[in-house]
Amino acid sequence: MLKRLFPFGKTGELNLLFLPGFLYFLILAYVPMVGVIIAFKDYNLRLGIFGSEWVGFQNFKFFFASETAWRVTRNTLLYSTSYIAISTVVALAFAIMLNELSRRWIKVHQTVLFLPYFLSWVLVSYIANAFLDHQSGFLNGALLAMGMEKIKWYFSPNYWPVILNLAHLWKAVGFATLMYYAGIMGIDQSYYEAARIDGAGKLQMVRYITIPLLTPLITILLILSIGSMFRGDFGLHYFVTNNTGLIYSTTDVIDTYVFRALRTIGDISMSAAVGFFQSIVGLVLVLASNLIVRKINDENSLW
Repeated sequence: MLKRLFPFGKTGELNLLFLPGFLYFLILAYVPMVGVIIAFKDYNLRLGIFGSEWVGFQNFKFFFASETAWRVTRNTLLYSTSYIAISTVVALAFAIMLNELSRRWIKVHQTVLFLPYFLSWVLVSYIANAFLDHQSGFLNGALLAMGMEKIKWYFSPNYWPVILNLAHLWKAVGFATLMYYAGIMGIDQSYYEAARIDGAGKLQMVRYITIPLLTPLITILLILSIGSMFRGDFGLHYFVTNNTGLIYSTTDVIDTYVFRALRTIGDISMSAAVGFFQSIVGLVLVLASNLIVRKINDENSLW
């Protein structure tokens, strides 16, 4: 009956399963790409996308000519790099340690690690404020108990690179850990049995079996992460920092800067231009990183 309704040949049922996903990305990802044209127009809500005046690259000049363009670009790249590096190393270490735990406790540890991933940055900002509040925050209370002075965290930009990296790690490490743990579960146990017979220790098995066999998975996840390096984590940098102007020098990224510009001057075209620029750079980074990996080891590349 399905073959009569959907005559897709021998793979009709598989194509039918593929159809919802195809329609989802077509409607929500590809059709809206027509709106990219806003980046090249002086968008007027009354005239619409196609009726607005064409201005070429004028909207891009607004961002690159601004005094803060270098600062937010630098912050975006540095934070993205540190997020990727730290979360990869820590998640890999946690996944290896989970593999050594008793199966009775693995579910508990997985749940504890994975739970923060489902929390919104708005909720996380309240948790962060409970630690960092100047008057009643936990950290300042601990400092006073040790005879030290309070720190005005939201007025001190120097502390925020560490705070933001810790907040991102706490929220993201659980998901990455589960992915690496699933990869470890897929490794043939005969490798470990042979290594034990040869007298290899735990660290030697990790170094010569686990890490090498996980390298393709690590590489793929890194390539995908590199594609979003130019797109800062808006929720983290806007809500956790309470959008405090005194710490913009070390917390402001492209996404938060564009959001404030859009909210202040209402320039939709400029926001679209910066978003388009981020997407193009992300695509170039993915292609370049995949090309480099393919030159080193063709088997570890995405395509």
